[in-house]
Amino acid sequence: MMERKPNILLEKSEAFAGRIVKMYQYLITQKKEQIMSKQVVRSGTSIGANIAESRNAQSVMDYINKQNIALKEADETAFWIKNLYHGGYLSEKEYVSISADCDELVRMLVSPVKTLKKKVGKLPPTV
Repeated sequence: MMERKPNILLEKSEAFAGRIVKMYQYLITQKKEQIMSKQVVRSGTSIGANIAESRNAQSVMDYINKQNIALKEADETAFWIKNLYHGGYLSEKEYVSISADCDELVRMLVSPVKTLKKKVGKLPPTV
């Protein structure tokens, strides 16, 4: 297999996915929460999957698309985490910790996506 250079965004998204899976297991076994936990595990693991896919993009637009999907999944994950907290399924400490990791991924995704969209002229006027 060809050696790839390290990708901090991919590494952080993989670590985050691991945390999300553990949180999911906790939510379904300890808190007996079945609905939101399925949503958060789907969106939270999808972030890294899309970042990984972007490494094999066929074009700049394909790369932007995959990174943008990862960003949308990160935003959705933040939504579910917040709702799990407000629903009493996560303590404040748990919420603050996992939210900080999710927010970091969002910040890491926003800047390159905007920069690349501007370069290729595909940035909507509202962003």
